[in-house]
Amino acid sequence: MVKTIKKVLFLCTGNSCRSQMAEAIINDRLGDQWLAVSAGTQPAGYVHPIALQVLAEIGINHQGESKLADQFRDWDFDLVVTVCDFAAENCPLWLGEGRRVHHSFPDPADATGSADEILAAFRSVRDSIAQIIPQILQNATV
Repeated sequence: MVKTIKKVLFLCTGNSCRSQMAEAIINDRLGDQWLAVSAGTQPAGYVHPIALQVLAEIGINHQGESKLADQFRDWDFDLVVTVCDFAAENCPLWLGEGRRVHHSFPDPADATGSADEILAAFRSVRDSIAQIIPQILQNATV
C-alpha cells in the first residue's frame, strides 16, 4: 500500500520565526507523514538567525526563506495552521484548500533582555512548537 503524505501550511505574520520553526521541525520529525511549508501574511523577507540557531541546537539545519501566503493559494493543503493571533485575525478564511486550525505561540522576536534571555525565549517557543504541533497534526481529522 502506498502511503499518502499530507500537506500542512504554517501561517504567521512575518514568516521569520514561529512558522519557520514549525515547518522545519515537522519536515525533520514527521517528514514521512507530512510535507510542511510556511508563509506569512506580511513576510519579513528573512528567517531570524536565532530561530535558525535554536533549530541547529536540536540537529535541524533549516534552509527556509520568508514567503508570502499568496504563493500557496493553489496548493491543496490538508491542514492550515495559524501560529500567531495576528495571522489568524488577518486571514480569518483561508481561501485555498485545507481545514484551518489555530494555536498561537508568543513571538520570540519580541523578546527583550540579555542575549541569554532572548535565546531562552526562542528555545521556549521552539520546544512548545515541537511538543504541540505534532499533537495538532495527529488529532487533525483530514
